[in-house]
Amino acid sequence: MGGYNVFNMYRPKDTQERILHRLKISQGHLRKVLKMVEDGDYCIDVIHQSKAVQRALQEVDALTLENHLKTCAADAIKAGRQDEAVKELMNVFKRSS
Repeated sequence: MGGYNVFNMYRPKDTQERILHRLKISQGHLRKVLKMVEDGDYCIDVIHQSKAVQRALQEVDALTLENHLKTCAADAIKAGRQDEAVKELMNVFKRSS
């Protein structure tokens, strides 16, 4: 019986492992982009592969931000440093626009 077997999929255990896994995926996509450019592949194919790199890195950012909110930011707020935590997060969003 062919098809996709979800029982053999790699499943990262914790946030750091999930982030590292996504970074390795990004690295693989980037290597592919480099090879495609070196080989003179079709421009649109290069763009599609480049978009895959960008999506993988966006997932890294999302996982990292989620972890930060659950740990560092939550700790700062509990310790009464909510203004500091909010300012830090706002700076992240300002840089991304």
